[in-house]
Amino acid sequence: MTIFENPRDAALELQRNPILWAGSDERATGYGVMGLPFASGHYLALRNMAATTIGPGYRSVWHRMPNGQWTFISDAAPEQSCARYFASDSAQTLNTEIEIHWDGPTSFRVSVPGLLEWRLELAGTPATLLMSALGRRLPAAAGRGESLRRMMARTAGPMLGAGRMGMAGTAPNGQRFAAAPWMIWTVSRSTATLRGADLGSPLPLLRQAQLGDFWLPQRGLFALANVAFENFDPARHHPVHYGSEMNSVVGQQDG
Repeated sequence: MTIFENPRDAALELQRNPILWAGSDERATGYGVMGLPFASGHYLALRNMAATTIGPGYRSVWHRMPNGQWTFISDAAPEQSCARYFASDSAQTLNTEIEIHWDGPTSFRVSVPGLLEWRLELAGTPATLLMSALGRRLPAAAGRGESLRRMMARTAGPMLGAGRMGMAGTAPNGQRFAAAPWMIWTVSRSTATLRGADLGSPLPLLRQAQLGDFWLPQRGLFALANVAFENFDPARHHPVHYGSEMNSVVGQQDG
């Protein structure tokens, strides 16, 4: 596996040459911000999936209000994006354009026109270098094992200063999942505005957020990863919950 010196080159190469895990379940590979909490109580995450087995690649922004209300924004239909697994009955979904622009080797910005402007700077640390080295050396079969993923999550959380982490378990809509980050950087600086309102500086939430068994990190982390989900079964899994228009999704902000 090629070792890249900076996140931009790694992310762009993944976009050019995405490699999915082998298997018959639902799989994806891509890069994104695992999560980033803000002083205002808002929380953002990003997924840029270069390839999936449920449809074309897509981009998705996750937004959590201070009151705990989640919105899953995607440029693909909800049933062909993250909402398929994470948009439970209490979540909103929104289908709209998402733009990602790299401004340098370690900086990029995310835009949801008319809604969100988000800038990020990334950096490596001894902990991210170690986790990346471990992730690259794991064979795919081992990386998908739930017991190994749980063990790595217990180690990675404290090492990265991110609180609890969940790399395997059950998503809110009922599907089992396993995720394997294989390159990681920290978010060293970030600003974001939601409908023009500043979300504040990055700061851990008073209570760590989670979606099913997936714990959202208390520190900004950027990763390249592979993920697998159990095939959707309408008899056991919750269908995608469809949200409403943009105004109702983010019409009111809790301070």
